[in-house]
Amino acid sequence: MITVRHSQDRGRANFGWLDSKHTFSFGSYYDADYMGFSALRVINDDIVQAGAGFDTHGHRDMEIISYVLEGTIEHKDSEGNVQSLPAGEFQLMSAGKGIYHSEYNGSATDELRFLQIWIQPNEFGKEPGYQQKNFGRSSGITTVATPDGRDGTLQIKQDASLHQLILEPGTEHSFEILEGRNLYIHQVQGTLQVGSSSLDAGDGAKVESEAKVLLANRSSEKVTALLFDLP
Repeated sequence: MITVRHSQDRGRANFGWLDSKHTFSFGSYYDADYMGFSALRVINDDIVQAGAGFDTHGHRDMEIISYVLEGTIEHKDSEGNVQSLPAGEFQLMSAGKGIYHSEYNGSATDELRFLQIWIQPNEFGKEPGYQQKNFGRSSGITTVATPDGRDGTLQIKQDASLHQLILEPGTEHSFEILEGRNLYIHQVQGTLQVGSSSLDAGDGAKVESEAKVLLANRSSEKVTALLFDLP
């Protein structure tokens, strides 16, 4: 079963310096039907104005992934990590037993846009951790995060994997889903055909009780999506 959630149906919060679209319930946006999916709890599509950002705040027992679409994040945390995260890079911060951090738009003139993703861990009270990597823009499936950090992927504290899908025009990919697993697709760029459904940028789809799903680019533009393989 494939259930599509269109971009325009997401929650929204606009504070002037921040314009955020919420796939799942977050902050003042609440929808009992969209509290998350499996271990996936948050996908926020954030646009941060030049020179603005999130002041120092805390998290615990959450796996927090940032994927920069435009601009640069300036990151600083209580573990001593001071990093710049440019467009195209993934960051995984394991909050563990507790961490404080701030995130700012590194430009004085241009907007920052990034996806803020929260995944609930299956280990609690552990030491905080920080990882950051650019996985490139190769066509096909590129694995970004895995439970064991294999093959240079980011290591996440959950039985979940994150994949980057890039399809050239006129190409397709058959994604196999193991029995008992769930798949969530977040469309980043272009139009992706998911079985008989179509996803545009900002759309999402829950894939449940399926052994495989055909992902196809029938358009004339490149397609980018994130695939979450979940328990």
